[in-house]
Amino acid sequence: MRRLGERGAVTAEFAVALPAVLVVLVLGAGVLASFATTVRVQQLTTEAARLLGRGDDAALQRLAEVGATASVDRGGGVVCVRASARVPMGLPLPPVSTRACALDGGR
Repeated sequence: MRRLGERGAVTAEFAVALPAVLVVLVLGAGVLASFATTVRVQQLTTEAARLLGRGDDAALQRLAEVGATASVDRGGGVVCVRASARVPMGLPLPPVSTRACALDGGR
């Protein structure tokens, strides 16, 4: 026989557990967005370094299109591009930062 004092206990437990589940889901989505942003910016940084090494100065434009900031260092026959971008979704995660180098044959 059920006691009347336990009535609604499942609802109360659900109300307590739901915010914790939502926090875990949002953080998981943020980590996945961070990984996706890292891969995308790394690919674009590598492409920009290669194109700058061939003499194409418009290569940094694609990095700016995805919201990344970039800097270029040349020296010793090598061109290096360093880029950083914020993670989307407005979560307080650190920005992603990548670096790629290529031979500087265009100059």
